[in-house]
Amino acid sequence: MIKRLLHSDFVAHYGSVFVLLLLCGYYSYATYSEQHPISQAAGTELGKRIANEVGDGGVLIVIRETAGDQEFATAIEKELKRLGVTVLGIISGTPADLRQRIEQLGVENKQLDVIATHQPGTAFGPLREGTLSKLKNQYPSLSSAQVIIPESYYWPTFLARENIINVINQNADVAIIAIGMTMVIITAGIDLSVGSLLAIAAVITAISLESFGGANASVAVMIACGLLGVFSCAVCGLFNGVMVTWFRVPAFIVTLATLMIARGLALILAVRYQSSLTGGRTEGTPEAIKIQAEAFSWLGNGELFGIPNPILLMLALYFVAHYVMSQTAFGRYVYAVGGNPEAARLSGVPVMGVLIAVYIVCATMAGIGGVVDASRFEGGRPNAGDLYELQVIAAVVVGGTSLAGGEGKIFGTLIGAMIIAVIQNGLNMAGVKSYEQKVVFGGLILAAVILDQLKKRR
Repeated sequence: MIKRLLHSDFVAHYGSVFVLLLLCGYYSYATYSEQHPISQAAGTELGKRIANEVGDGGVLIVIRETAGDQEFATAIEKELKRLGVTVLGIISGTPADLRQRIEQLGVENKQLDVIATHQPGTAFGPLREGTLSKLKNQYPSLSSAQVIIPESYYWPTFLARENIINVINQNADVAIIAIGMTMVIITAGIDLSVGSLLAIAAVITAISLESFGGANASVAVMIACGLLGVFSCAVCGLFNGVMVTWFRVPAFIVTLATLMIARGLALILAVRYQSSLTGGRTEGTPEAIKIQAEAFSWLGNGELFGIPNPILLMLALYFVAHYVMSQTAFGRYVYAVGGNPEAARLSGVPVMGVLIAVYIVCATMAGIGGVVDASRFEGGRPNAGDLYELQVIAAVVVGGTSLAGGEGKIFGTLIGAMIIAVIQNGLNMAGVKSYEQKVVFGGLILAAVILDQLKKRR
């Protein structure tokens, strides 16, 4: 039975899904630990609990300097005030800052009954080692102070909603670029320039935004500047396609050259723009070109229905790409060219036009990724997308697309991108450095190619 399963199409079609589920299961088991909730709901519940236990005593809320902690603290404060409990303040920072604030309350003889936080070990660990007891002896008004935290529970850290959303969101640009790369690889081609194209799109978008409006740029200007960044990449894709078809230069060589040219142009544009602002030469690697239009960050950092915009954009593009590849003539042409270009030509398929089109699509996806990157980081980073081509190709190959061409699925690439994202998240949790992760991704590509070759031999 197992042997029959292995020799069926099940592994070819659903093997990547099984690998993704296996990885999620492993990381869930490895990260199963005590969880300290930090949501708005947890803050509201903690506020009710404090009111029931201490009545109208004084409460000091202690948090870390993160957006999640701030929402947690705000929920506590709102609930306590609704129930008539005195909130002495919200403090974030180091344990020394907390101790100074508690001493100040003691000097002022203000009654401190509760220190509310979500996880004492990280918020003010030193106070758990007798410091709070010493302060109680020194200041009578602190004698009733106690630490109250939300009730904890056990759950895999990996499966926390915040982590899952973060894993997908941080890799949305890679997944978007992988759409175009899938089409290119199905035609038995390759595009090594996507990371550099992402950078040049981000830089062009940032420079044009700052040149046409800056902080006062309208929505129309923002859209136009973003489209300009995407269009510049599409032109590079057209160049790649023409070189591959008309001049018959191997795709590997063409896109390798484009990789270096685009990266160099991104750095040159950033240096010259920054030099024009400072009136002199810029030494060393140029910094990101800051985008002052605050509304532009909505694309990369905003949310709809509680889901980050890059994820929604990624899903929308995948549905469109799936429809194009499975329901349109262009999609059938792409598979035909990848399977046998000569047979496709004799069947009336415009082979050269299809090849040029897929390189344009791939570069356009890189341009969209660059606009998202500029929005997320609120600036055009000339070094953005460094070695993204490695992750993108890994996502496509792991998703089941054959480097030999003629075979691959868009949603398979989405699964492959999620596999890469999960592996990267697990490596980050394990403390593996970024340059060490490149070894893992390189090995992953090699393993996927070997499996593809074994499948073809079978």
